[in-house]
Amino acid sequence: MIENSNSGAFRTLDIWANAHDWLAEGRAICMATVIDTWGSSPVAVGGQMVIAGDEEFQGSVSGGCIETDVIVAALDAISQRVPKRLSFGIADETAWASGLPCGGNIEILVEPLQGAADLAYAKAIITARNERRLLLVTTNLDSGARTLYESTEGLHAKIVPLFKAGHSELVRAAPTDVFAHAYVPSPRLYIVGATHIAQALVSISGILGLTPVVIDPRDSFASSTRFGTTRILNVWPKDALNELGLDPFSAVIALAHVAHIDDEALSLALGSPTRYIGALGSKRNHAKRRVRLSEAGFADEVIDRIHCPIGLDIGAITPEEIALAITSELVLAFRGPKPRAPAAT
Repeated sequence: MIENSNSGAFRTLDIWANAHDWLAEGRAICMATVIDTWGSSPVAVGGQMVIAGDEEFQGSVSGGCIETDVIVAALDAISQRVPKRLSFGIADETAWASGLPCGGNIEILVEPLQGAADLAYAKAIITARNERRLLLVTTNLDSGARTLYESTEGLHAKIVPLFKAGHSELVRAAPTDVFAHAYVPSPRLYIVGATHIAQALVSISGILGLTPVVIDPRDSFASSTRFGTTRILNVWPKDALNELGLDPFSAVIALAHVAHIDDEALSLALGSPTRYIGALGSKRNHAKRRVRLSEAGFADEVIDRIHCPIGLDIGAITPEEIALAITSELVLAFRGPKPRAPAAT
């Protein structure tokens, strides 16, 4: 059975589970993907919508502005069994009618999918996600040919930076344009220390589509009474993080404000490829923490990976405001700054 994921800002609706199920039923479907945007666009590059009929679709490529036109084009692509490249902009009559004259330009690729090969393609995307592996798919926009990459081996030099950063982008190059689509596992957020800030952070992170796990060996702090249905591990950080695993799509946030608990979590995070490491504390307390970590064998440049004071400087005071500052910094760590492929020569 194909595992489903939740929706959220860091995730899209699980349209690939729908695509897989429809293909498994022997149906012909179409995948519409945002491959380029300019100006005001409600859906980012990589946003997708799967279409199986005029009343059977899931996902979005524009927040509703041009969906009807995309569905019509998708059904046509299914009947003709050829991919199509669509463009909607402020100069287009359709765009004005659809609500894009606010200053946007969207380019959409519609790809018909059918049969065993495309079923295997859908399963490869879902499997990579479930196993928390980055998968990058390049699509030749002239021929529609797709290539799947799980590493940079064999990848064109222009696209290597996109793979490493997990970004999707239209690469304009001779002899044909290529769309590089990075399917990135949803970020996991490991919150060490079941504090008031942790409670607010769990609430906000859920809205963003992050998957929070609260870790605290103190049963009275980490309880379902305080954290509802959020996953709670009443164990030491070493036991929890070794079991859960730390990868480039995870973040570790030390909020216990108890040195031996926070230090244990930070030591594990510093020895891993985790994307974001943050710790609560003043500059003076962090200076003491740096000394302890240095004595534990960590070099200064490694300790520098810790964001402390934690969160973007927005003047936060309350637990809710601090949680907002932390999640803002998390978004920055996972979303930007966006690398650009070298210009075509």
